Amino acid sequence: MLLLRIQVLKKAFLRPDGTVQHVIDVPEFSLRNNEQVALRGESGCGKTTFLHLIAGILKADSGSISLQGSDMVALSEAQRDRLRATMLGYVFQTFNLLQGYTCLENVLLGMSFGPGPNRNRARALLERVSLGNRLDYYPRQLSTGQQQRVAVARALANRPKLMLADEPSGNLDPRNARESLKLIRETCQENAAALLLVSHDQSVLDQFDKVRDFHRLNQVAMAPEETA
Repeated sequence: MLLLRIQVLKKAFLRPDGTVQHVIDVPEFSLRNNEQVALRGESGCGKTTFLHLIAGILKADSGSISLQGSDMVALSEAQRDRLRATMLGYVFQTFNLLQGYTCLENVLLGMSFGPGPNRNRARALLERVSLGNRLDYYPRQLSTGQQQRVAVARALANRPKLMLADEPSGNLDPRNARESLKLIRETCQENAAALLLVSHDQSVLDQFDKVRDFHRLNQVAMAPEETA
């Protein structure tokens, strides 16, 4: 069964000089329930923008993003926020943890946008990512790899149907990168969440059976420095 279906999706931005920069032109893309797919593309090809559109962080200019029957493009900003909170998990490359909150509090805050905080589930998720002994630590007291584990736990907090991961190995050394990817894939399987991951790292891409080339998917030709 299709979980995500994208059709004729387009997004452009206005440059400071008043000209239009076309970033996304994706005729079609789909993802099934529990499927794990990686998108290949170097930095600057538009794949982060693509994930932001799927997550409803950005609104598309035209086209449709159907997530289990709800069209993200047709929703208001408040409706997109609600759908994202209940259907999507997102592991950002820079983690986006709140520095003034503990590990446990970061996960609980993630829950507050969905069904509400559940301390037992938050603890269980942090234990699953081997941070059960770091519940009261702040992000600054953790290694980079541990911070990403908190981000993974937070992304799973509301039992998403779809997990998005943007260059999850980008800030990690090779060993932590391998462990992080394994953790993301395993926890998605355990939580019955589909996974859409974008990366330029061939060692990451080699671990996926299904890899799509974002340049073939996106019909916009851009210079690497133009967009993330």
